[in-house]
Amino acid sequence: MSEIRAVSTRNAPTVGFSTGTAAPLSQAIVHGDTIYCSGTGPLDPQTRTIVSDDFAEQVRQTLTNLVAVVEAAGGSRESILKCTCFVRDVANFPVFNAVYREFFEGNPHFPARTTVIATPHRTGVQVEVECVAAVIRP
Repeated sequence: MSEIRAVSTRNAPTVGFSTGTAAPLSQAIVHGDTIYCSGTGPLDPQTRTIVSDDFAEQVRQTLTNLVAVVEAAGGSRESILKCTCFVRDVANFPVFNAVYREFFEGNPHFPARTTVIATPHRTGVQVEVECVAAVIRP
């Protein structure tokens, strides 16, 4: 059986589910050549506060945080295979698509993707994204 390794980075926020509690999850788990990232949102990695009320800015920060975790696990933006995206308001779906396209445009492919309209658990958070990525081997 392949080794299972938990990944953590200060370049992306990990927050508790209740004030003062540690999150009962890993930012990512690596098994073999696959990275499984937990959902991340639009929080500043240093302050752990929402970066902006602006939806597009929340999407950019969320994707930046996600890539930081993927990189800490041994992958890259280009090695992201699949994203599952949670958007609070369907009215923001066109903006989400535009920012997502811009973010991944330089990749040789867009990741496979599922987008769900859902209510993230934290007040003010309008988007959350999780992914599966490949480890890059030298």
